[in-house]
Amino acid sequence: MIEFAVENLETPALTKAQLAELLFDQIGLNKRESKDMIDAVFDLIAQSLVDGKDVKLSGFGNFQIRTKAPRPGRNPRTGEAIPIQARRVVIFHASSKLKEQIQTAAIG
Repeated sequence: MIEFAVENLETPALTKAQLAELLFDQIGLNKRESKDMIDAVFDLIAQSLVDGKDVKLSGFGNFQIRTKAPRPGRNPRTGEAIPIQARRVVIFHASSKLKEQIQTAAIG
């Protein structure tokens, strides 16, 4: 298993560019291949979700599309009632394995 050390990254969030850099550094792919691979993975995930398919990543979690029904809302500035249209949203559920890793890291 490859260990991805992210503590030396400059930002608190892990970016696609940083993932590509990790592939370059730790697997030995060239920079262009690394970027293309990361882009391809995220494009596949996004297209599957757009097509209405769930995405299940073993040991990580599930991305699911949910359709939210229309509902009444309120403009917080004016208090005016406004309708909120039906929409599709992406929901992420972390796997129990990922949850356990996060808890272990927080405690340890």
